[in-house]
Amino acid sequence: MNLDELLSEYAELELKLADPTVHANPTQARTFGRRYAELTPIVNTYRELEGVQNDLGTAKELASEDEAFAEEAKELEARVPELEEKLRHLLIPRDPNDDKDIIMEIKAGEGGEESALFAGDLLRMYLRYAERVGWKTELIDATHSDLGGYKDVTVAVKARGDDGVWSKLKFEGGVHRVQRVPVTESQGRIHTSAAGVLVYPEAEEVDVQVDPNDLRIDVYRSSGPGGQSVNTTDSAVRITHLPTGVVASCQNEKSQLQNKESAMRILRARLQAIAEEEANAAAMAERKSQIRTVDRSERIRTYNFPENRISDHRVGFKAYNLDQVLDGDLTAVIQSLLDAEMAEKLAEHA
Repeated sequence: MNLDELLSEYAELELKLADPTVHANPTQARTFGRRYAELTPIVNTYRELEGVQNDLGTAKELASEDEAFAEEAKELEARVPELEEKLRHLLIPRDPNDDKDIIMEIKAGEGGEESALFAGDLLRMYLRYAERVGWKTELIDATHSDLGGYKDVTVAVKARGDDGVWSKLKFEGGVHRVQRVPVTESQGRIHTSAAGVLVYPEAEEVDVQVDPNDLRIDVYRSSGPGGQSVNTTDSAVRITHLPTGVVASCQNEKSQLQNKESAMRILRARLQAIAEEEANAAAMAERKSQIRTVDRSERIRTYNFPENRISDHRVGFKAYNLDQVLDGDLTAVIQSLLDAEMAEKLAEHA
């Protein structure tokens, strides 16, 4: 879509959002509002550029009569390429899921209890980051390990503004490797273990239609660390989507109904991710970066405790503030990935 089309769409959205009848449908109004917010920086930058160019023309005309206008013309002339570059960045097509919330799964991998403890560290890191940026988090499901870590844990993360969670955390999917002395190590040797992270845009019911006849729903008793029963009723729920074989389960809530609703949220997100992969080759390539098997050799990031170092192997990012990162200070790590994404897109649209 070219700039003229975007300006026309923006004007149409302004009219729609001013129409009270549109707001009678909250879903439609929210969709229009998100798109309007997405286009606003483009339109504002274009208008600013247009204004600067007009002022520059006027200043050049008057420069022969007044030196002050000649100086102003120089300043305005310097701003034109800056605004043109800013507009070029804004016109790069966005990921269609950037304004969506996410469901994140963290799974222990190689390393036994140490891996489960590291999965707990990763969960805390993401929860603290979400707290820093003002996002809301919701623990959907968790299977604890004996020493207080997580064999697997699922959390939903929701934004409070227009900028979605996916736009920031979509590159977190993959294998995260840790190097440290485990609490279970008696001789002080450094071990390497790994945990896997999967990130899905959260799908709304309107995004993914699931036929109830395609579902097999099993109920069972919730279990805690060591496999002991933590619930005397069959409240845990496992849902299998028969056409695809995708399975989602939840045992975190006390009621079977709540667990069923949470499992359906996970199932919808997984089904949407599969549908996008099948429909879009580019999306498929992106999802391949999220490793399904927690193999230490397929790592995206290393957390080295002895050196207090964090390294992202995809973009060459390295910093020696691992303690701060694990406390939720992920801004620099995430920005390095966003900068790499933007550089790649600019190269594609050069």
